[in-house]
Amino acid sequence: MSAVLKPLPAATPAGVARALAAEFGVRAAAHDRDGSFPHQNFAELQQAGLLALAAPRALGGQGASVAQLAEVIGAIGQGCPATALVLTMQYIQQRGMGRPGSPWPEALARQLVHEAVHEVSLVNALRVEPELGSPARGGLPATVARRTQDGWRISGHKVYSTGAPILRWYVVWARTDEEAPRTGAFLVRAGLPGIRIEDTWDHLGLRASGSHDVILQDVLVPHGHALDLRPPQDWARGEPAMQAEMAVMLAALYTGVARAARDWLVRFLRERTPASLGAPLATLPRAQEALGRIEGLLLTNHRLVASLAQDLDAGTLVPAADSGLAKTVATNNAIEAVQAALQLTSNHGLARRNPLERHLRDVLCGRVHTPQDDSAHVAAGRRALGL
Repeated sequence: MSAVLKPLPAATPAGVARALAAEFGVRAAAHDRDGSFPHQNFAELQQAGLLALAAPRALGGQGASVAQLAEVIGAIGQGCPATALVLTMQYIQQRGMGRPGSPWPEALARQLVHEAVHEVSLVNALRVEPELGSPARGGLPATVARRTQDGWRISGHKVYSTGAPILRWYVVWARTDEEAPRTGAFLVRAGLPGIRIEDTWDHLGLRASGSHDVILQDVLVPHGHALDLRPPQDWARGEPAMQAEMAVMLAALYTGVARAARDWLVRFLRERTPASLGAPLATLPRAQEALGRIEGLLLTNHRLVASLAQDLDAGTLVPAADSGLAKTVATNNAIEAVQAALQLTSNHGLARRNPLERHLRDVLCGRVHTPQDDSAHVAAGRRALGL
């Protein structure tokens, strides 16, 4: 493992992230080929002081702004989007710890932040289930938390648990076994008796994200680890602040993937010199025009992410319909940019020896994250109709 120095005080988080991402990008192809988890990336992120970047200063974190977090996620996404996705989930949980009215007990929040500062310690929400699908589309989870004298006993099956090989903490979405069930989150330490990880993640894109299944069988957690329990209908109003922050970071992540594709395309156009042309492809007006359109898509995303982050940092409440549209527009722009690069490069772009086909597989994953296109468009359409 190459030595990684702690950043100098004057170094910006984004600058540190860009330096790390260059190394991550070198390793990304190998992790993609064999679906291995990039543990070294997270060791280097921790050494560089980026694992507690989003945590409030009052809890021992760095209290970074949403704009700073977007810059870091975008930079890491350009090098290794799987790493950026796991890091995004860490940041989302840390931002939630400092939000007004946060359900996190201070002692627990402070413990998780302290661990992230001094060790490789990550947390993510485990919400999706085989039968339920995404909780954002409604329905009670099949995962059950049973209250006992000793604590909560939790049993369930979670899928798409991003970062499973490295997570130290799970925020498990479950329902209680009460006569009138409540739903909410329980903090569970990874590795407790009754927990096992099934290596099920074998997807087209983001193959290094380790989004495996996590099985919980009668796992005991303290009573104080029930973070936020409510009647199911109370969750229908959503969490606009969290949704908007997630939209910013996901938009930044997939824009980073598109930037990586754009950078490879520029090199290809400059270097590729067909015998029939006698000059680099970069000299063709058609190539220049297509690249210009890609630049327009990336500029749109950059401005969109920056504007949304600025609103959030100013304390402006961003409606869920707006953040949903922003996420949808940005991810589809990123997809369009990578597909346009592929159209220019033909078989070269699809060759496994080149990274463009990996960028295409990775960027397509942007469509899967909540809110998906149909949900975002329905919400915006209903609002426009006054429904």
